[in-house]
Amino acid sequence: MFAPKRILVPTDFSDSSDEALRQALELAKQYNAKVYLLHVAEPITQCVGDYCLDSSTVKQAEDAEILIAKEKMQKELKKYSEFQEVEVINDIREGKPVDEIIKEQEEKGVDLIVMPSHGKTGFIKRLMGQISEKIIEEAESSILLVRH
Repeated sequence: MFAPKRILVPTDFSDSSDEALRQALELAKQYNAKVYLLHVAEPITQCVGDYCLDSSTVKQAEDAEILIAKEKMQKELKKYSEFQEVEVINDIREGKPVDEIIKEQEEKGVDLIVMPSHGKTGFIKRLMGQISEKIIEEAESSILLVRH
């Protein structure tokens, strides 16, 4: 029987991601596994068409995004106080979501990725569906897609 020991949960802080985290925490509690909670912040595009932001403005915006993500991650973890005995290690990376999720999986020796089948709504929902699809194609570990 498959008993995961290292579970990766990518999050975009949506309700769907929250449900995936809950499922991962339940599995971790059952199998005494670690949970790696990951948020990937995509780099801000400096130039769009003929308009460019100066690099200090871009850096400031990216730093603010990371700070907001850290706060959201702490709030997300507080929602699940009933899983305090589960070891959760959180990380925020900058880059392309698929690339960073795969890197995290490889670096941490993850044997299960638990993620939502789709993200928030509209464009983000379709994008998260594309991310899930690419992770299914590229990941070496087992994947549990959670539908919310």
